[in-house]
Amino acid sequence: MPLTLAWMLVALCAASGAYCLLRARRADRRGRGAAAGEAVMGFGMAAMAVPAGTGPWGPQVLLAVFCGAAVHALWLLRGGVHHAHHLVGSLAMAYMALAMAAGHGHGRAGLPAVTAALLVYYAGYVLLGGARLVAAGPAGAADGAEGRAAAASGGTGDLTPACRLAMGTGMLAMLLAM
Repeated sequence: MPLTLAWMLVALCAASGAYCLLRARRADRRGRGAAAGEAVMGFGMAAMAVPAGTGPWGPQVLLAVFCGAAVHALWLLRGGVHHAHHLVGSLAMAYMALAMAAGHGHGRAGLPAVTAALLVYYAGYVLLGGARLVAAGPAGAADGAEGRAAAASGGTGDLTPACRLAMGTGMLAMLLAM
């Protein structure tokens, strides 16, 4: 991945993680876990996208973080299957960290079938998320009463769908770079 693109991906994922962290602080108890999981994914994706040799962390640390995130995602599944995406994302990041560790930091090589399945999943996720975001329009990006109130007051509403789309696009880019 070109250096400029890698740093842009780092910035995008870190910004998404920061937004999710702020969202977790404002969320009720039920939504806090999902928002915190998305924040971990955003910051973890930013760390993984840092060009090789510029970060103090290693693939083993990232693998441990994303295995922990996968356990958290399994816990969230108690609340319904709509949290399954968190599990897929955590496992995908653990898979990429494992591929980085196997490549000893000199490129990423994963199992072609697993990489292809993840590419199909994230391509579909990004296309569907983008279509939903476009269909919602600028003021309708947020769901429910919050979105209507933000639209009525001239606000931009909730950025959660845009952050999820950004992180899904980032995941797709990292998988393509494998």
